[in-house]
Order: sequence, then structure tokens, then C-alpha cells
Amino acid sequence: MATYPEGVPCWADAMFTDLEGAKAFYGDVLGWTFGESSTEFGNYTQAYVGDQAVAAVVPPMPGSEESSAWCLYFASDDAAATAARIRDNGGEVLMGPMQVSDFGTMVLARDPAGVAFGVWQGDRHQGFDKVGEVGAYCWAEVYTRQPEQTDAFFTAVFGYRAQRVDDDQMDFKIFTPAGQDGEAVLGRAAMGEDFPAEAPAHIKIYFTVADCDAAVTRATARGAKVHFGPLATPFGRFASLGDPQGAAFAVIDPSNTEGEMPKMKDA
Repeated sequence: MATYPEGVPCWADAMFTDLEGAKAFYGDVLGWTFGESSTEFGNYTQAYVGDQAVAAVVPPMPGSEESSAWCLYFASDDAAATAARIRDNGGEVLMGPMQVSDFGTMVLARDPAGVAFGVWQGDRHQGFDKVGEVGAYCWAEVYTRQPEQTDAFFTAVFGYRAQRVDDDQMDFKIFTPAGQDGEAVLGRAAMGEDFPAEAPAHIKIYFTVADCDAAVTRATARGAKVHFGPLATPFGRFASLGDPQGAAFAVIDPSNTEGEMPKMKDA
């Protein structure tokens, strides 16, 4: 199991009222199988591609009224220190740092613009067993209506270097952790008028698929909504979806590319 450097996305999970429905949906769309639910940890259930852990699903805590959503966790060498930087930079720590048995230490937080995310200091559980392969996590983007606040926050908390697309018509940035040789780990998009007013700031998680259009067909047949796409890009053919319980995610076939990569400049 990989050990993830500071600030690199290392895990994803989601809360669903209908846990069996979520397992059936993602099992069909992404080819996941599921392990035994852990009653000790609120029926937390890991998802697998083959024998490799790629995500987890969990029912809501009793009395919770939160809607279904995916949560992305960023690796930390010291969860308590990361939580302190979150507070110092205008964010809100919602939970933790909390030791989760011998698996690791968790923090749940929000940035000043309301973007929810997690922090994970791995111990026995470091995070994804695989990334970038079919059925697994491959990318994520922060969508925010307050891009300047979000940029300042994430670069301060995780020490990222920021670059932006060299196009005055597009407000999109990528973040690279220190010492990662230019490999970006997170995108940031500004939410404009094309987003519904009720849509909250959020992080969209991308999962790899072998065929984007086929994955969208399977998803919509099971009740998913297509928010955008499928669309061919220099990074792959992708679509943005909402699952039957309202959790947003995206699928991408990185082998199906079109066009030239955008030019970037330091931000």
C-alpha cells in the first residue's frame, strides 16, 4: 500500500441513506465489489477493484440530515498540525483530529468558501491501493464561488505551488505539492452563472473508466443525471454526473483524448 506525500489526495468515501442502492449503482457503473461492513465503525464499507481498495461508502449517522456527497481526503504527516493551519487560514474544522483505531487519524473540515474535505494521517490504512486505473480515483477539482479565498487557503494549508491556465477567458488553476516534480494533484474551477444558485461549493472526484459513454449509459439506466458531457478533452473523454442519491462525481476515459494540452503559467 502506497504512502502518500503531504497534500496528495489519498482516499475518498461517501455517505448514502440507501447503502445497498449505492453499492449496486457503483458496482455496475465502476465495477466495484464491496467488503464486509464494519459495524464497529458505523457500517463503513470499503469498495474494491479486484483486491485493491479504491473508496468506501457508509450510511449516515443517526440523526444526520446531510445529503449524499463524496468526500476527498488529503494526506497529512501530522493531522493536528494540518488542523491548526486550517483554522489559522480561515477554515473550519468540523471533526477531529480523531484517531480511528490503528487505521489512522482523520479530520473533516471546510475552507472559507464552504468547500468540504477531509485530512488523513495514515497508519495501517494509508489510502487508495491504486489510482489512475479503471474503476479507481484519478483526479479531483475544487469548485468554488470565491476562488481567491480558496486558492489562498489550499496553498497555505498544504504548501501547494499554483499555476493557472494561460487564458484570460478561463479561471482554472492546478495545485502541485512541494517536491512533486510538477505533477499536479488538484484542480480549481470558479463557479459562474452556469451553476445553479443552490449548488454548493464542492470537490468533484473523477473515477477512471474504460469507456466514458458506456459508463454514462450504465449510470443513467440506474437513475443518474448527466450534469455535463460526455466531452472529449486533451485529458480524456469525461462526463459529470449525479448519482441516484444526489452525490456528484465524474467519470473519465484518459485514453480517449482530443486537442492540445492548455498552456500553464505560475499564478
